[in-house]
Amino acid sequence: MARPFDVAGVAAAVLDPRGTVIAWSLAAQQLLGYAPQEILNRPAAALLAGDARGVLRMAKEHRARSSWGGTVPLRHRDGGRLERAVLASPLLDTTGRTCWLVSAEDDERKSASTLSQMMFEPFVVGSPIGVAVLDTDLRYVWVNDALEYGGAIPRARRLGLHIAEAVPHVDVRGVETRVRRVLESGVPILDYEFRGRVPTKDSREYVYRMSFFRLEDQAGRVHGVWYITSDITDRWRARERLVLLNEASARIGSTLDVTRTAQELADVAVPRLADFAAIDLLYTVPEGVEPAPGRADDIPDMYRAAMRSVSGDYPEARVRIGEAIRHPLGSLAARTLAEDRAVLETVTAASAAEDPWSKVGALRPHSVMAVPLRARGVTLGVVCFARWRSPDRFEEDDVLLAEELVARAGVCVDNARRFTREQTAATVLQRSLMPRVLFERPALEVASRYLPAVASHGLGSDWFDMIPLSGARVALVVGDVVGHGYHAAVAMGRIRTTVHMLATLEVPAEEVLAHLDDFVLELQGTEDAVGGDETQTVAAAATGATCLYVVYDPVSRCCTMARAGHLPPAVVSPDGAVSFPDLAAGPPLGLGALPFESAEFELPEGSVLALYTDGLVRTRDQDIDEGMARLAAVLAEHDTHPEGICDAVISALVSGPLSDDVALLVARTHALGLGLVVTWDMPSDPAAVAGARRLVHDQLVSWGLEDLFFTTELIVSELITNAMRYGGGPIRLRLILDDALICEVSDSSNTSPRLRHARTTDEGGRGLFLVAHLSRRWGTRYTGAGKIIWAEQNLPSADTTAS
Repeated sequence: MARPFDVAGVAAAVLDPRGTVIAWSLAAQQLLGYAPQEILNRPAAALLAGDARGVLRMAKEHRARSSWGGTVPLRHRDGGRLERAVLASPLLDTTGRTCWLVSAEDDERKSASTLSQMMFEPFVVGSPIGVAVLDTDLRYVWVNDALEYGGAIPRARRLGLHIAEAVPHVDVRGVETRVRRVLESGVPILDYEFRGRVPTKDSREYVYRMSFFRLEDQAGRVHGVWYITSDITDRWRARERLVLLNEASARIGSTLDVTRTAQELADVAVPRLADFAAIDLLYTVPEGVEPAPGRADDIPDMYRAAMRSVSGDYPEARVRIGEAIRHPLGSLAARTLAEDRAVLETVTAASAAEDPWSKVGALRPHSVMAVPLRARGVTLGVVCFARWRSPDRFEEDDVLLAEELVARAGVCVDNARRFTREQTAATVLQRSLMPRVLFERPALEVASRYLPAVASHGLGSDWFDMIPLSGARVALVVGDVVGHGYHAAVAMGRIRTTVHMLATLEVPAEEVLAHLDDFVLELQGTEDAVGGDETQTVAAAATGATCLYVVYDPVSRCCTMARAGHLPPAVVSPDGAVSFPDLAAGPPLGLGALPFESAEFELPEGSVLALYTDGLVRTRDQDIDEGMARLAAVLAEHDTHPEGICDAVISALVSGPLSDDVALLVARTHALGLGLVVTWDMPSDPAAVAGARRLVHDQLVSWGLEDLFFTTELIVSELITNAMRYGGGPIRLRLILDDALICEVSDSSNTSPRLRHARTTDEGGRGLFLVAHLSRRWGTRYTGAGKIIWAEQNLPSADTTAS
């Protein structure tokens, strides 16, 4: 076997097969002091010091080997003892006999060098790490057994060849470049990682770690390059799996969107794990609904949520993203769902026809696996992986990696599903708390805008409302609750419901706010008693809420306003002048501080009321005063329908991300003409009831409402009779033609009327019962001079009137 070590310049002797010295070098004479004539033809054992049997025994045991080396005690001619490293190599003489060349270093330094050589050579030859030596032409001159067997390339295929010639099917340009650099510079290169496939081994890709060194002798002469290499495939794959999982943790779940999260899983898996990945989800998952458990043999309908392929436009897929898919029984995905475990298989022609990624004329994978997508004990779908471009088939380690990857993605998908569920609930809650459509009344033209600061779920804490009142009046309300989210929305819903109730009871504006203040204080006390962070948050959101309550009467054109810590409305007169009424601010709700005050203003017909929250006029870069000035400027320039005014205001005052919710309610006022309202003073005489019926009949005839005379006559008769019996003068009858026919009877008493259920034997007590039965709604409101009992009737439709 060729040797990589130069042993020139050492003391040497030649022994015949019997161990007799037949040649003696000058260096040997200088080392031991024997002249040639003194040692030639004598046994070599005479040169050994002390007991030579051990040395002779080792020499005999190693006779069959190509060489032998070791430390040997030698006797100098003057009787001294020397310890020298000795190397014995076989030689053939002219007769074919095996002789031995025995060499020893002539000084301590050379002896140590030879000793290192003799120790190093057996280590390199038998090392489990591959070692190779290249000459200065970068051709193989020596390889150890580990490189030969580990690389699966016979030694004969390497010796005398360049690296690329020895492995022609592997791209080794990176290795050759580094070998040449080390040969030229002498600077070692350590821990270079090389990836490749050895044709004579299995089809797996292998990774080797290589280090390169220049080969020099003691004189500094360059003899070539030698390198060591070790197989780190398993370690490299473990590291790559860890990197992939870390990358998955960073990339998957960047949003709370179900389909986006599924696509992120596919993007991470391809091409690092597979050539193709498809994520199929149950239909209920994107809707936020938790899938119900099913039978093992019941494969649910699914849809393709995401895909990724190394081939681009998914030629291997039967379905597109968003399309429905039902995995047939026995298919890979169906078995995965039924058995609730990962399934790995090699694709055959029969199995390829059953699965959704193998269609005629498309790429056919050679290895596939499917993993159930689960989170928190619930199956959400299935993830399918396939390979065809990569020659490596899926292994059990790949299954473990896929399961870990899918498990992490499953939690993110489920988080997105839960968020979708909460978002849906928030949207439903928001829609239920806000008026869907602002009804049109003859008294007002209205439009509104609502922009939540957190647009992702649309759940804000500002609110507005339009509430119909008796006598053709309308209440406009806008409010702002502290904070955002569910607790603020719940607090807002409670306050809004309370406002509705108080408005229905015809409570004056300042008393509405006083009752709201009491309600918030009571809410605080109730939730303090209950305890817990969740309830405390609702009370905290309600505390400090602001509200503006406005009532407009189209008959008198009177507008009554009261506010609790809220900004005043903007009033635009018909000539375009904009003002903010001087209205007592009042404290926010829940503080129990100063009383609330209302103010009345007469509005010319065609005036515009703009109610808003502070998010419209206060931003990060402008204060409230500046914002209100901008609002006034926009309102003064746009004398259009309220819809156009809303668009102009939002366009001018809202830009960029919102820091607070914005609510805007715009109403243009109209007055009911004299011909639509009639009033009569009634004497406190029972005979006046008949006269009132005649007056009502004549007025209904003039309005073309003869069909309502019978019911109106009964209502008017009962209301006037009730006022005469239980109230006091003066008594006044008023008819209002709005979107309904309104009958009002006022008296000076504050006694509340009571609906009675008369017995069959009673002669009276059925008046208000008849009123309630004949009208669509009725009620009582109190004034400074007494009370008003009112009743509304639906107007006959055009078809009914025509008939």
